[in-house]
Amino acid sequence: MTLMTILLFIPACFALNMAPGPNNLLSMANAKRYGIKAACYAGLGRLVAFVGMITLAATGLATVLYTSEKLFLAIKVVGGLYLLWLAFQLWTADPTAGGNEALGGKSLFQLARQEFFLAAGNPKAILIFTAFLPQFVDPTGSVGFQFLILGVLFLMLEWVAIAGYAFFGKALRHWFSRPSMRRLFNRVCAGLLGSAGVGLLLARRE
Repeated sequence: MTLMTILLFIPACFALNMAPGPNNLLSMANAKRYGIKAACYAGLGRLVAFVGMITLAATGLATVLYTSEKLFLAIKVVGGLYLLWLAFQLWTADPTAGGNEALGGKSLFQLARQEFFLAAGNPKAILIFTAFLPQFVDPTGSVGFQFLILGVLFLMLEWVAIAGYAFFGKALRHWFSRPSMRRLFNRVCAGLLGSAGVGLLLARRE
């Protein structure tokens, strides 16, 4: 792997990291509701899921997982239903609660667990690691070591994306200070998450 390969990988990867997918939307909603620190902590759950996917991709098991019709269907259904469940929770959230709700350790763990299952239940995330990362791997070199480098870079950029969406969500708190506006924000986010869930359930392998 050359320096030029890494320089090409970083902007292409960061574009994927910053795409407004379900996890980034959840980070934004968590930051608006609980604060930046809570949203960033929750993002660790997403990173743990991605570490597992990168490991599977490096060993070649992710390709088997993605090409298996039954496994793909199972992941798709579970992930889609989980997205719909999160959308329902956000839709029915209490809009009168303050913009910086208190969180205990258990609640922080629950937020991280949400991020984990949301990432792990998205077969499109698996596709990123089976189709995108290998494009930057030199088959004549150490494949495992190259996956390690690319994986670390991906996780670092993903953390930047988590923080970026969290800061954006925090900035929205001023604009949604009234309960009616908070309800509107929650329901817009719920609608987007729900749409993503339906889209995931209807998705087909390419």
